[in-house]
Amino acid sequence: MWLGWRQATDEALYGRGGAGGFFTSGNGPAAHFRTSVHASALFAGAVLDLVRQVDEALGRPAELVVTDVGAGRGELLTALAERAGAEHPGLARRLLLRGVEKAARPAGLPDRVAWGGRIEPAEAGVLIANEWLDNVPVEIAEVDPDGVARLVEVDPASGGERLGAVVSGAEAEWLRRWWPLDGEEPGLRAEIGLPRDRAWAEAVGSLRQGVAVAIDYAHSAGSRPPFGTLAAFRGGREVRPVPDGSCDLTSHVALDSCLDAAARGASPVHSLWTTQRAALRLLGVRGDRPPLALAGTDPAGYLRALAAAGEAAELTATGGLGSFVWGLQSVRIPLPEPWPGLAHAGDGTLLAHDE
Repeated sequence: MWLGWRQATDEALYGRGGAGGFFTSGNGPAAHFRTSVHASALFAGAVLDLVRQVDEALGRPAELVVTDVGAGRGELLTALAERAGAEHPGLARRLLLRGVEKAARPAGLPDRVAWGGRIEPAEAGVLIANEWLDNVPVEIAEVDPDGVARLVEVDPASGGERLGAVVSGAEAEWLRRWWPLDGEEPGLRAEIGLPRDRAWAEAVGSLRQGVAVAIDYAHSAGSRPPFGTLAAFRGGREVRPVPDGSCDLTSHVALDSCLDAAARGASPVHSLWTTQRAALRLLGVRGDRPPLALAGTDPAGYLRALAAAGEAAELTATGGLGSFVWGLQSVRIPLPEPWPGLAHAGDGTLLAHDE
């Protein structure tokens, strides 16, 4: 049985009818790969600082919705609930936390965290999509011997591939604009990001006011990987991509096209693209070692600070988690300070600023 990669990936990751797939059964993503949420509580603390910045920019609304799209087993929301309650009780009382995931509600999730399979509208809020878009299934195209882009088909049982129909319609238009293939060398490939554009535009459009953040390994026009980025992981190791439900299937995100789609669909939208390293450092997460003198005056405090520095270094490491891209978009408010300064400091690129 031959399927397009989009359908094969969807069934492998999420099962038929939302049951039995890689992400909808078992212990979730944490059992197979390490994300920023799992690496350190510092990540949740940084997200909470961003939430506080948006809360201030919105004038401290009576209710602030924080939506985690692709919430895994609710790890980020659980940490946010705990930290907000302990550190910012006034804000915590106004927070409404929502997890969006195709898997069933996890056992032990705090009662105050809502859970569901779709993004609900928010009057005022922050939407976080941490490694979500890379798991939104897409078609793969490859240049045939005549220089024509064709859809790649896959056998879900073996992972074997063959070339199928010529790419046409909206998918061909997307390739022409964002990842041109026609006339290129045979064998070059692209992941057609149209479903991700639509998914992200819908996510950003759920906010009447607020900020949406997409965090993923990403690329932009001019630096597309020539053979695509399809990869698979199981039990912490990279494996051959086979869409049989036994492994995570992922590909990097053409995030520039996603941000553009949202900017055209929700107005006004201010957009910023930067690295996780720059974003987290702006939120106070740094890998600097504590002063050695502290070891003499407060040995326990020194050890805690040293451990935190190690965790911060992992979160911001170039070539590792620090190379994730953060795409921030604000709806009906400017991006809160100090984010706009990134575009002028050389650490980020302002992609859109539409009044």
